[in-house]
Amino acid sequence: MEQKEFSENLYAGLFFVIGIILICVVVLSIGMEKGITQPKFQMQVFFREVGGLIVGSPIRLSGVNIGTVAKIDFLKEEVEGRNVAVTLNLFSRYRDQIEQGRNFKIKTEGVLGRKFVEISKDRSGEKRKIDFSRPILGEDPLDVQDLAMTFGETAVSLQETAKATDSMLQEIRERFKSVKRVMNRLEERL
Repeated sequence: MEQKEFSENLYAGLFFVIGIILICVVVLSIGMEKGITQPKFQMQVFFREVGGLIVGSPIRLSGVNIGTVAKIDFLKEEVEGRNVAVTLNLFSRYRDQIEQGRNFKIKTEGVLGRKFVEISKDRSGEKRKIDFSRPILGEDPLDVQDLAMTFGETAVSLQETAKATDSMLQEIRERFKSVKRVMNRLEERL
């Protein structure tokens, strides 16, 4: 009886240990895929607003995921009109590409998708290197609400212009009718 109980306990223990090992393998493989084991460095980018960017959002360089957003916090004092600090966790292997002078923008995937930080080439043509020890000033995201409001204002303005144009055309028609009547009367008298 004791041997049967021992073998059952042994099988249960082996099953438990194998299960724990399998869970660890799965977690590590997912972590390696997400870059958890890759060496990283951090840098800060200051924005006026982050427009829905969240911790864990991807960071992309020319469309390639090169890190994640580590932290979003308010600054104690504004720096050139910017009051939000975004800390980026970037993979070390991309340091040289980022260092060549880049623009940091918050963008949206699709029309209403999630936000991400896009790092793009500096189009000014200047050869400058980024000092990773100092914060970078980022470009603010395009706000869909502001855009919709601008489109609404433009539509109202176009309607008003169309009404004014229509009333001017109506007045011109009336003037032509008057001129035509005067011309007809002149013709009759001659």
